[in-house]
Amino acid sequence: MTDAPESTSPAKDPLVIRHLEFLGGMAAAGGWRPVTAQPEIAFSGRSNVGKSSLLNKLVRRKAFARVSKTPGRTREINFFGVNRAFVLVDLPGYGFARVSKERKSEWGTLIEAYLRDNVNLRGVVQLLDARHDPTEDDLRMFDLLAEIGVPALVVMTKIDKLTARERAKQLKTLAVRCGVDEDQVIPCSAITGEGRDDLAASLAALLDTPLDAPVPEE
Repeated sequence: MTDAPESTSPAKDPLVIRHLEFLGGMAAAGGWRPVTAQPEIAFSGRSNVGKSSLLNKLVRRKAFARVSKTPGRTREINFFGVNRAFVLVDLPGYGFARVSKERKSEWGTLIEAYLRDNVNLRGVVQLLDARHDPTEDDLRMFDLLAEIGVPALVVMTKIDKLTARERAKQLKTLAVRCGVDEDQVIPCSAITGEGRDDLAASLAALLDTPLDAPVPEE
């Protein structure tokens, strides 16, 4: 179980969390992973994209996902059960320059092994830093998802760092580079909370199930 949720009015919240549990981490391709038939949504992005902060904002917890000052610290695929209804999956951040080629290869193999032939995977939330153009690693991830046939939600993180003019320009640039329509990109900020409910609603549509349904008794 994680810490208590941030105070909020749940009346219009697309994702009301009544139960949140860390299920464990997968450290190697073909290694341990939770045995569950519940649908999974994975979060992917380069190591400094702000993934942990956005996950914390999404689930309204302050310490749900570890926020590290050192990019590339997360080395496992971490699984979190939500409302005993679905699983959020935190993939290791990729593209950290100080990581050895051997480590990068291991992480790439781990991530690809998880994504391929995963009958529980309903989609991937692909995060892109609003301040920068997509990297080669980002584009390779989009190619992999297209090859596998996994639906992707595209999120622009750190949108609060841009002016309105910069935001409009970067939204268009990212959409073109990644081959998606602009209205498929969700601008988000872990600081202001902008885009949090849009992302939660998109997750609900991807899962095709209510995310705030009553939690069954144990």
